[in-house]
Amino acid sequence: MAKLNFGGVVENVITREEFPLSKAQEVLKNETVAVIGYGVQGPGQALNQKDNGINVIVGQRKNSKTWDKAVRDGFVPGETLFEIEEALQRGTIICYLLSDAAQIALWPTVEKYLTPGKALYFSHGFGITFNEQTKILPPKDVDVFLVAPKGSGTSLRRMFLQGRGLNSSYAIYQDATGKAFDRVVALGIAVGSGYLFETNFKKEVYSDLTGERGTLMGAIQGIFAAQYQVLRDKGHTPSEAFNETVEELTQSLMPLVAENGMDWMYANCSTTAQRGALDWWKKFRDATAPVFKELYESVAAGKESQRSIDSNSQPDYREKLEAELKELRESEMWQAGKTVRSLRPENQVVDGGSEKELKPAGTLANA
Repeated sequence: MAKLNFGGVVENVITREEFPLSKAQEVLKNETVAVIGYGVQGPGQALNQKDNGINVIVGQRKNSKTWDKAVRDGFVPGETLFEIEEALQRGTIICYLLSDAAQIALWPTVEKYLTPGKALYFSHGFGITFNEQTKILPPKDVDVFLVAPKGSGTSLRRMFLQGRGLNSSYAIYQDATGKAFDRVVALGIAVGSGYLFETNFKKEVYSDLTGERGTLMGAIQGIFAAQYQVLRDKGHTPSEAFNETVEELTQSLMPLVAENGMDWMYANCSTTAQRGALDWWKKFRDATAPVFKELYESVAAGKESQRSIDSNSQPDYREKLEAELKELRESEMWQAGKTVRSLRPENQVVDGGSEKELKPAGTLANA
């Protein structure tokens, strides 16, 4: 384990240099890793483990879309793909990768198969941290830990295929066998992590729920919508408003920030942009800090988890969700985005191998 200094704060991290794949394979050589759930995280984690030589099986409901997807991905019914209960019985490490709501519903079944010495693996601290709400209480004679990739399962798989790694946090909630540390780190390497940083279940879920509602999705959509609307109200076209609000950020600036940091970005932009960014960033920080504080306190109080459980368990949840997503999808800003994306060079259709025929996905309203 390495100790890295992050601006004066020392953290424990584990890299692939000090815990190579060969060591992970040795730790897991006698394990059967049962991935339960093949939706968001399941495919990426299962396929990466499979490609890394780990004995991984998938548990999914037969005759479902996700069962069919697992078959298309190369898992073989009766060999590496089973009904959920059979996979639970076969697995020595249970990767519990269903949605939070589905984990609650299936828990009585999963608990029956957690015999002494097995391990229960999560990629989210939700079920354990909010166990008064979820009723997920593992027996004391199994290991309980998590590896939480900091991105979607799609990104995890895509980066793995590119020879890169997606950073993950890891945490041990219960070490019944004395092997929990080796097991969790080996799995973190096997699923394709870049480096692993230490946390605990509560901190993982608090930061995750705050991030999802904040800068990762909720806040960024709110900021996009506000700036886009101001530009439109002031007479700018949808194309101009979208490009200045979203396209330039996601296609040009954020990749450079990811590579070099925001300080590098500030130092390498025009002096006009530099001056404006330096003058305005603290105003945005001060304006949004109270909202983030309110958000974090709502997460810590269990309000966000309870709302998620309550809404996801409603019989008409899918219909309500689709209506909310439709509002986003059909907004002028994201319709403009659909058209702008279709005009990127990589999305243009080559006609006859020489000239490119533009195939816009739609039209820019009032452009």
